[in-house]
Parts: sequence; structure tokens; C-alpha cells
Amino acid sequence: MRILNADTAQDTILRRHPFSEAEIPEAWRHQWREMFGRSMTADEVVGEIIQDVRQRGDAALAVWEARLDGCVPDTFVLHADALAEAHAGLAPALASALRLAADRIRQFHRKQPCLSWIHNSGEGTVGQVIRAIERVGLYCPGGSAPLPSTLLMTVIPAQVAEVPTIAVVTPPLRATGRPDDVILAAAHVAGLDRVHVAGGAQAIAALAFGTESIPRVDKICGPGGLFTTLAKRQLYGFVGIDGLPGPTETLIIADAAADAEVVAADLMAQAEHDVLASAILLTPSRALAEKVRGAFLHQMETMPRADIIAGSLARNSGIVITESIPQAVDLANAYAPEHLCLMVENPWDFLDGIRNAGGVFLGHHSFEVLGDYVAGPSHVMPTNGTARFGSALNVMDFVRIVSLFGLNQATAERVGPAAARLAEAEGLTAHARAVTARWETE
Repeated sequence: MRILNADTAQDTILRRHPFSEAEIPEAWRHQWREMFGRSMTADEVVGEIIQDVRQRGDAALAVWEARLDGCVPDTFVLHADALAEAHAGLAPALASALRLAADRIRQFHRKQPCLSWIHNSGEGTVGQVIRAIERVGLYCPGGSAPLPSTLLMTVIPAQVAEVPTIAVVTPPLRATGRPDDVILAAAHVAGLDRVHVAGGAQAIAALAFGTESIPRVDKICGPGGLFTTLAKRQLYGFVGIDGLPGPTETLIIADAAADAEVVAADLMAQAEHDVLASAILLTPSRALAEKVRGAFLHQMETMPRADIIAGSLARNSGIVITESIPQAVDLANAYAPEHLCLMVENPWDFLDGIRNAGGVFLGHHSFEVLGDYVAGPSHVMPTNGTARFGSALNVMDFVRIVSLFGLNQATAERVGPAAARLAEAEGLTAHARAVTARWETE
């Protein structure tokens, strides 16, 4: 694990790159040339998949599942009995953990203010009415590792928002042609009556357009790989999306008093997700930096996903020596991490200075892995700097705000002339006429 100064870090591991510059493995490019007979960009491949699914529905899903996931599911829909069977086969401790996570996620999101309001006055009535989105599609990754936690973290906020139709899609395992049982069990715990079996861009296209097996939705939420995210970006406008979540990232700010073994473990927990994941430590203590590096390399020796961790270290991860904790906070705000962990004495003292982060984890006992599973807030958070303007998935992602206009005649007569003048200034004569016509006809 490299140790960098702040200036070097800002030009390397703390530097953000446009989503379009995502690193593409050469093996993927070769596979695309074999499929299409020519060189293709990732966006072009995704566009081909989207159009095929739009035109041919389930038949296209079967083709792309075979090509990209290595199998064709026996069915694209697993119903409640299959979900219940998967749950029944779980070890009791794991089933209990899923229920605990689900309960805490539900309790947290039920506390979120999400209320309609109507104001009556001498002018009439104005207000905002909250309406749940009618149909939502949720993507649950299941490629390199099954993620039942993501199913809970996406489904439950939608349920709290009272979305009538929730369609979950998750990819099949190559060995079985169906999702991992722990994902199906999580769906049972969440109270779903079905799960749709499809992955990648083809799953996103199926949700956007509908197929014989997968319903068309109005908004698609949830994290995924490169093809999933590119498909969401291409289809935005035809359907709504929550954002473009990419590889996970954690930034830890730690002082000299932090436990090096614990800091190293927290960094490794992110690095094992993906070779493109980012695990970064900012600290003014070089002594801590050296201890963390040693602890990280020692812990890595026993990790089953050591190859993935090594890939993350080589790309987007490292330790940055800062002049002070306040400078570390400034660098964190510029980086706008998905997860920001304050492993410092009196972490609450620094909270007011944090402007950009998907989630802030305060102190030794509020570590990021708890946020992944059982703390309560959704772990679907903005990545790649989008925490500058985006938020963690929440109940408001699943509703619309409908504005109410109920002005009375006296108010219309009083403010109408101003509306007419503004319309004329914009060259919109018919708009002005729609104001004045009301008094001409009386």
C-alpha cells in the first residue's frame, strides 16, 4: 500500500475521472469483437443489448444471459414458493441476521419525513401532495458475490414509500442458472412475492421496456456493474434512475490515536469488493500510516479475495499524509466520498465541516461495515464524486411531489396582471391573453 503526500494524492488517487473513462479489461474487448465482428466501445455494446431486448423481449434476454452470464435461466420469474424454500434452507443464524437487518432498515426509513402539506389562506389553497411512484424496478447485483443486503437496502425504502409495484431483478449464477439462495431468502424476508432472474444491461432494458416476463417500470434504482450503469445512463429520460453508482469507495480520516489494525481492516473491507474499488486513508500521522500499511499487508495474506484487494491497491487506493485533520477534511470535501469515516478523537467536532459525503461514520464503533448491513440507512450511496449533489437512496427516491394550485378569484385578479406582463416580456402573447381573457369575458 503506497503512502503519498497530499499534492501527489490529488493528482493520483484523489483525482476524479469522468465516468466515460472507465477502465475496460482487454479480455472484455476481445469478447465483444468475437460477438459483433468488430471493435466496440462499452456504450455501443450496451446500446445493442438495449435495442435487442426492446425489440425481442424474453428471447433477447435468453441470448444475452447465455453470452454474458454464461447460462440461460429455466425461468425469468421465481415466485413466492421458491423464495420461501430458499429461506427455509438457510442456517438459523443467517436467517436471523437478515431479519435483524430488515427490521432496522425499515425502522430507519419510517422515521424519514415524507409528508404532504396543504396551506389554506385568504388567497386560496397551495400545497404539495406526495404520491408514490407507481412502478419501480430494483437491481440487485449477484455476480462476483451475492448481495442480499442490497436487496433489503433497495426494496424496503420503496415499501415504506408505498410503491404499488416493485420488480426486483438479479442475475443468475452460472452454476445453477438461478440467483443465490441467500438473495431469494432476503426477498422472502422483505415480503416480496417474486424475483426476476436477469442481469446486466439486459435486465435494465427489460425493466425499461417490459418483456413477457418482466414488467415495465417508471424508475430503476440500485447499484451494478459497468453495463448496468451504462444502461441506466442511456435509458434515463425514458425511465427515471436513482443515479449512476459505480465501484465502492471509502475514505477514512484518522489521527495518531486510531487503532492501526482496525483502520487496516476497514480499508480492506472496501478493497475486497472490486479491483476498481477505492480504499483511502488520510492522516497527519506518519507513524500511523506506516502501522496501517504493515497491518494491511499482513491481514491481506489470509484474505480469499487477495487478488481483488491487490488490484484495488494498484489503482485507486492508498494512504495520504496530510498537514492536519482540518486539511484532511478539506481534501475529503473535494473528493466527495461515498463513505467518510472519522476515526478521530471527538469526531462530532468535525461534522459541521463535512459538506460532501454519501454517509458519515462517526468514530470507532460506527464503522462502515455496520452501514453495509445493519445500521439502518441504505448502503446504496453516491460514488465517483456525485456526493457533491447526490444522496443515499431513501424514501424520497420512490415518491413524486405534486404541486397544488387553488387560488381564489380575488388573488387571481390581484396577481394576474403581473403574470401577463411577464408573459409579454417573454414574447408569449397567448400566455398573456390567457390572463386577460378571464376579465374580458366577465
